[in-house]
Amino acid sequence: MAAPLMSERDLEFMLYELFDAESLTQRERYADHSRETFTAAMNTAKTVAEKVFLPFRQKADNEQPTFDGEKVHMIPEIKQGIDAVIEAGLASSTADYELGGMQLPGIVASAASSFLTAAGGVALGYTGLTNANANLIEAHGTAEQIQQWVVPMREGRFAGTMAMTEPGAGSGLADLTTTAEKDADGNYRISGSKIFISGGDHELNDNIVHLVLARVKGAPKGVKGISLFIVPKFLVNEDGSLGPRNDVALAGLFHKMGGRAQTSTALSFGEKDGAIGYLVGEENKGLSYMFHMMNEARIMVGTGAAVIANAGYQYSLDYAKERPQGRLLSEKDPQSPAVNIIQHPDVRRMLLTQKAYAEGAYALCLLGSQLADDEKTAETEEERKAAHTLLDFLTPIIKSWPSEFGPKANYHAIQVLGGHGYINEHPVEMFYRDNRLNPIHEGTTGIQSLDLLGRKVPMNNFAGYTACLAEMQNTIEIAKKSDALAGYAEQLAVAIATLKDTTKTVLGATQSMNIDAAFSNSVKYLDMFGHVVIAWLWLKQGIVANNALARQPHEADEHFYRGKLQALQYFFRIELPEINHWAKVISDLDTTSYDMQEEWF
Repeated sequence: MAAPLMSERDLEFMLYELFDAESLTQRERYADHSRETFTAAMNTAKTVAEKVFLPFRQKADNEQPTFDGEKVHMIPEIKQGIDAVIEAGLASSTADYELGGMQLPGIVASAASSFLTAAGGVALGYTGLTNANANLIEAHGTAEQIQQWVVPMREGRFAGTMAMTEPGAGSGLADLTTTAEKDADGNYRISGSKIFISGGDHELNDNIVHLVLARVKGAPKGVKGISLFIVPKFLVNEDGSLGPRNDVALAGLFHKMGGRAQTSTALSFGEKDGAIGYLVGEENKGLSYMFHMMNEARIMVGTGAAVIANAGYQYSLDYAKERPQGRLLSEKDPQSPAVNIIQHPDVRRMLLTQKAYAEGAYALCLLGSQLADDEKTAETEEERKAAHTLLDFLTPIIKSWPSEFGPKANYHAIQVLGGHGYINEHPVEMFYRDNRLNPIHEGTTGIQSLDLLGRKVPMNNFAGYTACLAEMQNTIEIAKKSDALAGYAEQLAVAIATLKDTTKTVLGATQSMNIDAAFSNSVKYLDMFGHVVIAWLWLKQGIVANNALARQPHEADEHFYRGKLQALQYFFRIELPEINHWAKVISDLDTTSYDMQEEWF
């Protein structure tokens, strides 16, 4: 039997025991739903994943898309897979009924799509980015723009992208040079180049809707002069039919280390008369609109990293249970049968590390999905604002921690398989390559660390920071009441105190020293905060597991809950103490890296 794509028992635990997704059916938006409809959506996704995507997973990795100068070519199975997702209603499952969606809660949609991501990898990026693109236009566009662009994207006829990065301005959006000039029709003519545009060209859909950041001529320099435009591959007639090709050209494809099923493109806008673009919202406010999609994409990146980590964990766990090799040191008889490698202590260490990383990361991402839902559908305005504040604060961590520690989990999956892990007859080496992109796109780890330390922590008089610490403290108070968990609660409280002291020190240092030097260890601060948050989420899981064990569950569930508690113990004993070293480096205001001179390298 093939290894499971995801642990269905763990998904059930996360959804219904940890986050109580079933209670969402009490909200007006989800009144038509029930646990049965949630399960049906997940089963549908699992079926599509196993029957459609899994059979061509390796082929998609081996045969990258190509460009013949006119069209992009890729293996036909990718279109079959995307069409299957669209036909199953999974491409925009959270969207309104009126726009063709299922109105699923985000946390349920995330769990369902985990099967698709585990089987199809970044091929699901085509639909994921399209959904995020449609969400942005729906939130900030006009009624006409929603009808013209969102409706066909929800139906799966059009695809969507985000086009920000330029050859001369990667993450430095203030320096972008793509221009927009108003034409006689009241539209805009867009000229410039964009690179690393995921899904920027293909033949999977009838049209591609690019959301393009550009600067209107005469606009202020820097980020305050950036506007956002809808720039389609094909223009659309008044009756909705496709018109002529817009002045958008594919300049070439990038060939990637992993994530090969999704095209990564260089696009040229306006080589002739200028690509026709339609302004979203107001001029010079484009970056604030684009953050709607970027923040959604950041959660999507973190979630993808966590899912791939889980997929590698499930595969290596299955392998370790079936692969006989060697004997324990305590076995002195060389004629005794070999044991399955899961019996070896170091293999157990690597599997437990994966479990702690992967399941901790996925809990964080599902929390993000729940908060995104709460800020729209929670019962009171106060609850919606609180959810927004906490999600906005946690977004850099949701994006970065799974992206950094997901590949580390995949590293251990390869190591569990040994030589078999390094060859492509097994998918764990592909999982690692696919996951390695996630610390890079949608804002590198370094950028996320500066966002957290420099913006999110002090923002709005430390509102998000304070809210996050308060949530953790609430969990500590609950855990203190349990003899089995009180020690972990105390350890987390000490970790939070260390985090608070470190935060005060590094932010205070900006008053007396160069901010670049003070923040030169910001990535370690991000790691530190992430570890504390993951420890908190493991403690929350531990509370649920400990309570469940008190009810004397059946044997399979007892094993499951004890596994949760063992992963909790691992994270608190082995991982969480790492923050003490990071805290010292940060609090000492160590400038070793900052002081290194260009000429000394």
